[in-house]
Amino acid sequence: MDKVLAFSKKLLKEVIDKNSVVVDATAGNGNDTLFLAKTSAKKVYAFDIQELAIENTTRLIEEAELTDKCEIVLDSHFEFDKYIDDTIRAVVFNLGYLPNADHDITTLAETTLATIKKFLLHLEIGGRIVIVVYWGHENGKVEKEALLNELQNLDQKEAEVLVYQFINQKNNAPFIIAIEKRKEISCEK
Repeated sequence: MDKVLAFSKKLLKEVIDKNSVVVDATAGNGNDTLFLAKTSAKKVYAFDIQELAIENTTRLIEEAELTDKCEIVLDSHFEFDKYIDDTIRAVVFNLGYLPNADHDITTLAETTLATIKKFLLHLEIGGRIVIVVYWGHENGKVEKEALLNELQNLDQKEAEVLVYQFINQKNNAPFIIAIEKRKEISCEK
């Protein structure tokens, strides 16, 4: 079986083509941004609120000589529509905190949910949002419950929602929530 991070990449790669606009909603150390930049996608956007994350991601993209394809933005992922006019094919989130940085700065349930709903409105039909949920910290537990409670109620005619989780792993192992848009969505419900 694919491990969580390998499966998240598989889910993304299945829907990305040469016309795709894709987003790393939580740039972090830049690994997902680099992965997306190495796909056939035409444009990659990466967002983070921490300067260290932007520096790490920029360095990784520069070393790979993929800067022409990427726009790395120091801003909240909630503000993505200020930077992206195109419809979006794929989005990846790695929730939690930036490794080797301030663990008090984390993604938060309210902002994450609002951003996901907003992304659903801008996502192409057939596009995917892949969320890797790291929940081994206090905010992570709250975020996990909020996401599962809210996303299980998306209309199955509008979006399919998958949870991919190894249920016998210790220490709050990360898991995936993936959403595939099936038709235009009204997030006002």
